Amino acid sequence: MCEATAYLMRKNGDEELLLADVDLIEPQEGGQMRLVSIYGEQKVLKAKIKSMSLVNHRVVLAEQ
Repeated sequence: MCEATAYLMRKNGDEELLLADVDLIEPQEGGQMRLVSIYGEQKVLKAKIKSMSLVNHRVVLAEQ
């Protein structure tokens, strides 16, 4: 499977699981990101991409 796991890096440097099995990440207006899992679960938050490792199926978003 090629889905990724998304993590949110807080402003204080703490990292937490945001959403597993992410299929889609798309930018929204106002600096927000929309994440959708293969199960249809969605999260929208104000963040930017900090790093992506496609080999490790890992995306880290930085809180804004």
